[in-house]
Amino acid sequence: MALVVGFPTTGGAENGPFGFETVVERARELAATGYEEPRRNLPPPLESLNYDRYRDIRFRPDRALWHGERLFEVQFFHLGFLYREPVGIHVVEDGQTRQLSYSQDMFTFGPQAPRDPLPEALGFAGFRVHFPLHGPGYKDEVAVFLGASYFRVLGRDQHYGASVRGLAIDTAMPRGEEFPRFRDFWLMTPEPEATTLTLYALLDSPRYAGAYAFVINPGTETTIAVRAALFPRARVGKLGLAPLTSMYLFGERTARRFDDYRPAVHDSDGLLIHTGAGEWIWRPLDNPAQLQVTAFLDENPRGFGLMQRARAFDRYLDLESAYERRPSVWVEPDGDWGKGAVELVEIPSDEEVNDNIVAYWRPDAVPNADDRMDLAYTLTARLVEPTRPPLGRTVRTLIGSAAIPGSDHSPPAEMRRFVVDFEGGDLPFLSAGEPVEARLANSAGEVSEVTARKIPDTGGWRVSFRLLPKGGDTADLSLFLEHRGRRVSETWKYLWRP
Repeated sequence: MALVVGFPTTGGAENGPFGFETVVERARELAATGYEEPRRNLPPPLESLNYDRYRDIRFRPDRALWHGERLFEVQFFHLGFLYREPVGIHVVEDGQTRQLSYSQDMFTFGPQAPRDPLPEALGFAGFRVHFPLHGPGYKDEVAVFLGASYFRVLGRDQHYGASVRGLAIDTAMPRGEEFPRFRDFWLMTPEPEATTLTLYALLDSPRYAGAYAFVINPGTETTIAVRAALFPRARVGKLGLAPLTSMYLFGERTARRFDDYRPAVHDSDGLLIHTGAGEWIWRPLDNPAQLQVTAFLDENPRGFGLMQRARAFDRYLDLESAYERRPSVWVEPDGDWGKGAVELVEIPSDEEVNDNIVAYWRPDAVPNADDRMDLAYTLTARLVEPTRPPLGRTVRTLIGSAAIPGSDHSPPAEMRRFVVDFEGGDLPFLSAGEPVEARLANSAGEVSEVTARKIPDTGGWRVSFRLLPKGGDTADLSLFLEHRGRRVSETWKYLWRP
């Protein structure tokens, strides 16, 4: 199966003695052999580290790779706490490869420094890439690769939030999820004034091996061009490509469930999809009472991402976490990805430290053992949405009792009032008298009192409707605004469980 179309060049590295195809061959050979568990023999001082003691271990900036020599520098993470599996770090320069060795004097250990020297063969847990985003005097973190196949990316004025993974296998399946890991990295030495950095990674898991290329381009919107060649060892139930992971604890619809002074706590507040047919879909995120998996069927998607739309401080009121600065992460496929679905997994959670949201592309065609799958896509971390839909977009979803204050006629207790606010696109230019209509579809239950009204203070439009559930059936709701037969908003989608 081939899903890849044109991938950007990497400054000549592909044509030298070491390049992407070198890692592809290693992945092919790895897939042809039995899976071996990574070694986890940490010395006793590292075996029992808790979160706070692990945070005391700091890398010395003056020991960074390429320190003072190039715009890019790389710092490394120590093993310990949750990070027990070493990754191989290799540096490629002038076509020659060398493995970077661990040295204890690369780190400071705080008050709990080990009494005995740590072994030189210990290795590293991962690394972070630094680049001068805000000025020449300081090199900011722009990417972190740490744990399994997880990595994060940042642009200007952004704060870490959603994560990315190399591959997801059997997410939310009864047999349990498999977490592939990057076992080796190759860092291509950039020119001193280069503003892009290329690195390669070898992925390994019981049922998959793979080769990855990453081209990091830091900026206001930092992008990572990703290329992958995947080799299955065995069939999987579900393959998740370009997986994104985030956190949604509560927001304006669910704040009452939590005893918290903040009105909202989340790294992302919705899933945005640009379908192959050109439709824009917005699905607000939830922290459900039970595991919830939603599939949005599509063919050749144009993009999808976990987005943070609420950007005002007063939506969160959290000085430390700065949720308003958490980046939206957008996936833009290169080429045709065929038939499949963008799948959203929402996991119940009571703490903001848990990533309980996952989104990925699930292809219909999963390769057999010995087949190769190629794909390419671009990741973007941004504060402003990608190619903002040229339509009104959802800015608020509210749900509450359908009762009308002061009325003598009380509706059934299970009846809900939905309020969905749209802003942007042509909506500010449509006066209150214009024939703007709400097009609402529901899979279960009975809807009534559907209205679309202008919001004078914002220029947006508000749709309000009542839903009377049918027994315990889940209602799949879909809504958009139409003006004289033409769509003027994205499609809002929601699942309501009575």
